Amino acid sequence: MPDSVNDSTLQLALDLISRPSVTPDDQGCQPLMIERLKKLGFTVENLRFEDVDNFWARKNNEAPLLVFAGHTDVVPTGPIEEWDVPPFQPEIIDGILYGRGAADMKGSLAATITACENFIREHPQHKGSIGFLITSDEEGPSINGTLKVVEHLQARNEKIDMCLVAEPSSTRKLGDVVKNGRRGSLSGNLTILGKQGHVAYPHLSENPIHTSAAALAELIAEKWDEGNEFFPATSFQISNINAGTGANNVIPGECKLMFNLRFSTEVTEEQLKQRVEAILNRHQLNYELEWVLSGHPFLTPQGELVEATRKAIKDICGYDTELSTAGGTSDGRFIAPTGAQVLELGPLNATIHQINEHVKADDLITLSKIYQRMMEHLLL
Repeated sequence: MPDSVNDSTLQLALDLISRPSVTPDDQGCQPLMIERLKKLGFTVENLRFEDVDNFWARKNNEAPLLVFAGHTDVVPTGPIEEWDVPPFQPEIIDGILYGRGAADMKGSLAATITACENFIREHPQHKGSIGFLITSDEEGPSINGTLKVVEHLQARNEKIDMCLVAEPSSTRKLGDVVKNGRRGSLSGNLTILGKQGHVAYPHLSENPIHTSAAALAELIAEKWDEGNEFFPATSFQISNINAGTGANNVIPGECKLMFNLRFSTEVTEEQLKQRVEAILNRHQLNYELEWVLSGHPFLTPQGELVEATRKAIKDICGYDTELSTAGGTSDGRFIAPTGAQVLELGPLNATIHQINEHVKADDLITLSKIYQRMMEHLLL
């Protein structure tokens, strides 16, 4: 079992987790990180947009600029009485650190800070620059967080060359998977319009459930693309569907549904919109459709960041890592379009957003060493 009293990564993780920063309320996590970074010589900008706290920190002004990106907000705890350890009173029990945010992602935030502390102490004359882009709006709408900070940086032509997002990427053991991209996410809020009436007189009404059934079946069966070396084929999923008044003798006047397309780099947002609408139009539906784009797909297939991260994991853990684009979206989707190389590396994601979220305490100590070794490969 690690020495949680003396290890600085675990001390900081425990401190961060103890702050109930349910999105978008930071609860003092960012000031805690900022205090540590200022001692290392970072210049820090507090960037608050609406109700969201963010900060941008940078040390040095030379290229390349390597940025650690992450979020201090966490999802709600769920029923607190179901937790074995109170979610904001973290404990290390039998080598396991329990608490909301232990894996997603306060544990890895602590590891980024201590990795920088150790790297700068050992290599004060390193080349390039180090940055931190931290938000409290990743688990929420993601409108006033990383997106706004990136726009702020772009407005003054400040370019991120490489970005390590400290999201929990590992699956079976620490560092076995690194996310080098993410699928795009396009959602639709669809309303099929009909005419309400009595079920005994269907000729006087128009049932939107019936009229839309064939179109929905075609959308479900559609093959959007084949995927490629890095991405699986695009998927279409209906996530919500609702119609009716609650009575069994009333034909509904409308049918509302929500769907999502997780798409690869083989197809564009506009192509997907056109193909969905073409199917709806072919079935002559009377409908209203609102589109919501959460993010375009991005990919970092090769380059200095991928190579340095692979080497660091091999150096510290002794095994090779797998590149993957699976999973949901992350704030990397806002950073990659600027031209930055973007990777995600963090602890195991098996318990994120769950009751009794946890990580191995040893993994956080090791993760700090991986981050430090990655910087050594890139900035020395």
